[in-house]
Amino acid sequence: MAEHSNGGRTAIVLGGGLAGMLAVTALVGHVDAITVVERDRYPQGRAFRKGVPQARHLHVLLTGGQRALDELLPGTLTALTDAGARSLCLPRDLLTRMATGWQRRFHEPRHTTLSITRPVLDAVVRERALAAAAGSPTRVDVLEATEAIGLTGDADRVTGVRVRSRGGAPGGRAVQELSADLVVDASGRGSRAPQWYAELGRSAPGEETVDAGLAYATRMYRPKDPATAPDVGINIPGWADSPRGAVYVPVEDGNWLLTMSGVRGDHPPTDEAGFTAFSATVGDPYIHELLAQAEPLSPVHGFRDTCNRRRHYERPGALPEGFLVLGDAACTFNPVYGQGMSVAAISALAVRRTLAAGGGLRPGIAAEAQRAVARAAKPAWVTAVGADRPYVRPEDGRASLGERLSTRYLERFLVRAAIDPVVGAAFRDVFCLTAPSARLLAPRILLRTLFLPRRPAHPTPPLTVETV
Repeated sequence: MAEHSNGGRTAIVLGGGLAGMLAVTALVGHVDAITVVERDRYPQGRAFRKGVPQARHLHVLLTGGQRALDELLPGTLTALTDAGARSLCLPRDLLTRMATGWQRRFHEPRHTTLSITRPVLDAVVRERALAAAAGSPTRVDVLEATEAIGLTGDADRVTGVRVRSRGGAPGGRAVQELSADLVVDASGRGSRAPQWYAELGRSAPGEETVDAGLAYATRMYRPKDPATAPDVGINIPGWADSPRGAVYVPVEDGNWLLTMSGVRGDHPPTDEAGFTAFSATVGDPYIHELLAQAEPLSPVHGFRDTCNRRRHYERPGALPEGFLVLGDAACTFNPVYGQGMSVAAISALAVRRTLAAGGGLRPGIAAEAQRAVARAAKPAWVTAVGADRPYVRPEDGRASLGERLSTRYLERFLVRAAIDPVVGAAFRDVFCLTAPSARLLAPRILLRTLFLPRRPAHPTPPLTVETV
């Protein structure tokens, strides 16, 4: 790798959101200078910004993501809790309605999900990431209102990026070239890396998509009387005979977020009356009944870009030297499952560990890190795709035999998980990203799923915690 005039190693991170700040944290100590290229200007305080189109919807950090985040930036979970994040212990604090009834409710202290609004999460992580970098030998500069428009280099080696300002000053649109030893694409779902590959004379990476045609909509509420508000979140996912779903969970400041979803032909409306009426059509009336005891605090916000997409940058020959892809730019999931932020944290930690074990930046290290990122995303991909596959249209591509068998097994598995603490624990281990997807096929889990009889779950929401 070429040395720069200051004798140090440099990196560029495309995207200054959550994945970008985690990428910065992973690189600190392994390079001398990092430049973050961010299309937006950061808002004052903890406010929404345009560059995160799904920011007004429900966001959670799963167990694996929490652990990774606190290892990357120690003390961040405490900071998020101090900022109002709500911790829900699973399955005790999240009532879940399955096709066969309500999941059993008991205390299993191994998994929590952290519920918080996206502006607060982003601001806390950004503040702590930049503060940690300021206390290190690595210099970090953030170019706000600046967009990347291409990569520099050739088919074998990326040497930097072309950028231009998005400001209104005369000459502000002039193109500038920034050089670096490593470019990290953390620009999210809208990543243009496949197009930039063509400009370098490379073929785009192999890509898989699984699109259930799902859309969702979200509105914020506050219970009229906090004393009568539920003490738990409520989750009513859709299923084959009831393709509409809803989840209602607490966030900071005593507020609650309701996100409702549906597949093709069953999308939730975004007008206020239609949104409320839709809540009565999901698989159980419980959430609809709770809305009568709450007042809305926001308009209804919709979101439709929910396709699962995996770009195989980790495959041999798919990555030029000096380039790395992280977060949604590499693998994006249907956001309704709440896995994306956790996978970003786990992936960034995998990058840091790869750099530490490999002796820092050197030829081939980016490809090693990319393989680690792919491994980090695999459990989330398996569960998200398994849940969405039954809703994919035949014309969008037939699933392989292996995928069809996996989907049928997963359907039976979820029915069993609702009533069986052993199978349920395996599901939560994988879904919360603390175990590989192979955990679902462990002999004990397989036998209990396939051979124990199916039984109905609770017919009504279990409002007391049972002993197991």
